[in-house]
Amino acid sequence: MGFRKDFLWGGATAANQCEGGYDKGGRGLANVDLAPVGEDRFPVITGEMKMFDFDEKHFYPAQNAIDMYTHFKEDIALFGEMGFKTYRLSIAWSRIFPMGDETEPNEEGLQFYEDLFKECRKHGIEPLVTITHFDCPMHLVEKYGAWRSREMVGFYENLCHAIFNRYKGLVKYWLTFNEINMILHAPFMGAGLYFEEGENKEQVKYQAAHHELLASAVATKIAHEVDPENQVGCMLAAGTNYAYTCKPEDVWAAKKSDRENYFFIDVQSRGAYPTYALKEMERNGIKIQMEEGDAELLKAHTVDFISFSYYSSRVQTSDPKLLEETAGNIFASVKNPYLEASEWGWQIDPLGLRVTMNDLYDRYQKPLFIVENGLGAVDTPDENGNVIDDYRISYLAAHIQAMKDAVELDGVDLLGYTTWGCIDLVSAGTGEMKKRYGFIYVDRDNDGNGTLKRSKKKSFDWYKQVIASNGEDLSNK
Repeated sequence: MGFRKDFLWGGATAANQCEGGYDKGGRGLANVDLAPVGEDRFPVITGEMKMFDFDEKHFYPAQNAIDMYTHFKEDIALFGEMGFKTYRLSIAWSRIFPMGDETEPNEEGLQFYEDLFKECRKHGIEPLVTITHFDCPMHLVEKYGAWRSREMVGFYENLCHAIFNRYKGLVKYWLTFNEINMILHAPFMGAGLYFEEGENKEQVKYQAAHHELLASAVATKIAHEVDPENQVGCMLAAGTNYAYTCKPEDVWAAKKSDRENYFFIDVQSRGAYPTYALKEMERNGIKIQMEEGDAELLKAHTVDFISFSYYSSRVQTSDPKLLEETAGNIFASVKNPYLEASEWGWQIDPLGLRVTMNDLYDRYQKPLFIVENGLGAVDTPDENGNVIDDYRISYLAAHIQAMKDAVELDGVDLLGYTTWGCIDLVSAGTGEMKKRYGFIYVDRDNDGNGTLKRSKKKSFDWYKQVIASNGEDLSNK
């Protein structure tokens, strides 16, 4: 049986982690430009430390990243050589609308992405475009408070009109917001939210989430109106929560953590706020300000497919003594004693991918699309400059096999698979370059030094073989 014949194999990046060119082509400043490397990164991306402009004390890796802004033709040619069927990328909002609230888009920004999409088509690659991968123009942050303001829905609508009409026929697959649940965990990076002292943070985050959910429904509506061929997906930072023991309180803790993340997708896919979320907000004194027509908008414009990132499962407990936390894509989790972990402490659980896929498919009964999965590791070129990344091949092979089992043995409907960071890029969590995911090595270090030269790792040819065999040949020769 295997994967469908039109299975979309490929890789994924985000504008703020690879594009660079932060001050080129008329682009405006964005929240994601202002996350520095180092100990201040976490307080900045969580909205606890105000960083509304660059300073001389910090290094900001997104400013230039790996300069895909000028290297995109070279990079896409390499993706084409690997046999990519799709390439997931994101649009930098402030490249299209530098301030965010203009009435007319920036032509130079529109042209940049048109050239990029045409380059993809030239190599037989279907673009998969994230409209907002954490980006928010800083003008909107400073003037409107970012997504805490309902006016953001209108600005986002303008963005959608501009890109859906300009790229009609070039782009078919769209994602509205990357890892929409990240607004709860990294609110400045995820939604441009900075908190003033004494502010009710939970109230602000859930009201901002409501505005993003409305904007997602508006985007879906416009996409279908502009081109009925458009397919629109939501995007979740996924990873099923396991109970630490079969103690009922641990099982309940795991269920509550899952619901915290499913909440967003429940609205985007089912078209209404789930009752468990409404009750939880009521208990916590959170009051979502809804206007007439909001419920109808959400109900009428649900997504076509469910996309998600998967790096690890998570573990929850009711026992505070066991809360020895481990890192994991900003999400807190108890250490799982049955799993190994990456150099950054992310636990490795291929079977957890199959579990997560089944949970999502059982819940929504819509096609799935895995748009992020991969291993962050330190890659050290040998004396000849080659990177022999057998550890990455091993990680990906195990996860693809689990994905295949979910499709073949469990009947999950899966559209495609894009590995995260198909070319080395800046880490969203840490801002580092040494935490590498790619099949293509980029000569650049944490301090911004390097030639930016691209070179193929061992995994480059391995993934080419996987794609050519439609996932049948996972061997490491």
